Amino acid sequence: MKKTTSKPNLIPKMYCNLFGHDYQVTKRVTYHVKEYACRHCKKELTTNSNGNLIELTPKFREINAILERIHASRMQRLKEKTFASSIY
Repeated sequence: MKKTTSKPNLIPKMYCNLFGHDYQVTKRVTYHVKEYACRHCKKELTTNSNGNLIELTPKFREINAILERIHASRMQRLKEKTFASSIY
């Protein structure tokens, strides 16, 4: 069985080294927590509890997934609460 070794594309990394990263929001976890990815080198970042950008590790992926689930259920519960209170 042949192993294919893919060379990393150096041009995007060189671009980021020269001009800096161009981050775009890839996922909105909550209103304040977002996940970012560089358009050129695909480096992924997220915001930590202090609001600083840090590298997106598997641990932070799991934290963001749980936080997103909690946020979605809270928003759903508030939506139902306002709907029920508007009937009266």
